[in-house]
Amino acid sequence: MSARKIIIDTDPGQDDAVAILLALASPQEIDLLGITCVAGNVPLALTQTNARRVCEVAGRPDVAVHAGCDAPLQRPLITAEHVHGKTGLDGPDLWDPTMPLAEAHGVDFIIDTLRHEEPGTVTLCPLGPLTNIAAAFQKAPDIVDRVQEIVLMGGAYFEVGNITPAAEFNIHVDPEAAAAVLTSGVPVTMMPLDVTHKALATRPRIEAIRGLKSKVGHFTAEMLDFFERFDVEKYGSEGGPLHDPCVIAYLIRPELFSGRNINVVVETTSELTLGMTVADWWGVTDRPANALFIGDLDADGFFDLITSRLAQL
Repeated sequence: MSARKIIIDTDPGQDDAVAILLALASPQEIDLLGITCVAGNVPLALTQTNARRVCEVAGRPDVAVHAGCDAPLQRPLITAEHVHGKTGLDGPDLWDPTMPLAEAHGVDFIIDTLRHEEPGTVTLCPLGPLTNIAAAFQKAPDIVDRVQEIVLMGGAYFEVGNITPAAEFNIHVDPEAAAAVLTSGVPVTMMPLDVTHKALATRPRIEAIRGLKSKVGHFTAEMLDFFERFDVEKYGSEGGPLHDPCVIAYLIRPELFSGRNINVVVETTSELTLGMTVADWWGVTDRPANALFIGDLDADGFFDLITSRLAQL
């Protein structure tokens, strides 16, 4: 089979960085058409810089990195420096990237790419707030039917919230965008906290990556050394969860994951539960399914995949 064409939409973020590296390390399965950046974990100026840093670490300055939306559709930006550090990639020694930022706005790149490629051949992979995707759909409704699938990291049900008691960060930052995507009619696969909290970067798993003794291995291990401290302290877990790489791992090895086709609705009006993904896991409503909601993964297989692929960079 030919490699799957994807666009990564991202707000790096240490876990976003690992997702990008996994995609770049998997050319047989993944044809990365470009990266679009959005404000989320940190402001846009940092997310687009971080994406270029990651491409340079991987030796891929040829990848097109586009800056997209710098704020949610209707709300002030909420960021997560308390998790990712002031740069978004705290941990390793950072540098000013030399590869250029692509000229086109990220939203326009998404639109132009979907119009250029054959219908049903491009998968969108949002790893942050869904602002760029929703903005593209609003600006160019003709592209919606051309999307093969959206595989996103976001939402939660049994794990409830990580930025509020009820909401996961990516959905909470731009709930209107998330609601637009989930009602677009495009096939959606969601990687919620329910599954990503099982993808724990434990000390032995981090040391296996460090043991690659490569530039990429060292960079990744240093990111994860920093990244784990927040969730270990918050949840008392054995490591920080690698949320965003679940998206790319699913495209490469879907058999590592399991879930259900269910209805998911995003709360956009309640102050108390803003951004909550109301997931009908038990089928108690008559609302039609609009997402494959992933609930479990083979964590050892997941980390074996990441480590073996990073070894190829």
